[in-house]
Amino acid sequence: MPLSSSLALSAFAEQTSALDLGSAKAPFRLQRSVSLGSGTGAGQADLVWSDRRTIAASGTEDLDLAGSLVDAFGATVTFVRIKGLFIAASADNTNDVVIGGDASSAWATLLNAAGTITLRPGAACGFLAGDADDTGYAVTAGTGDLLQVANSGGSTGVDYDILIVGASA
Repeated sequence: MPLSSSLALSAFAEQTSALDLGSAKAPFRLQRSVSLGSGTGAGQADLVWSDRRTIAASGTEDLDLAGSLVDAFGATVTFVRIKGLFIAASADNTNDVVIGGDASSAWATLLNAAGTITLRPGAACGFLAGDADDTGYAVTAGTGDLLQVANSGGSTGVDYDILIVGASA
């Protein structure tokens, strides 16, 4: 099934200062985007998986990137390389969503073995591989394929949205 995807990250800030006879502005912009064709090579992706998920109070879940995720059409998705990952914590959460840090078979090519990212309520994070990058972030089935997502607290559950784009070879 052909896949067409466009991934983008964008940030803008503007600093202003009042002057005697006017004002000064310094705009800052950082933007990266990549359009991926259908396939498994450089500048290509052939798999996508997305979901809205809930984790119970004090709970964790391991997302197996190589063999247990099911796409929108009911097919099992087995990533070999990840080209883009976007995660957003619900603004209605009371606790944080913690990404990474699985003790065994951790998907370590993005965050290293012990690295984590904490998403406070309403926060989001994302990354994308460049369009000339044919590797992306490698997934190793059985030994490096678990992306752990955890609820930081014991009082309530947390919700988050996730989108993963990658390649099967």
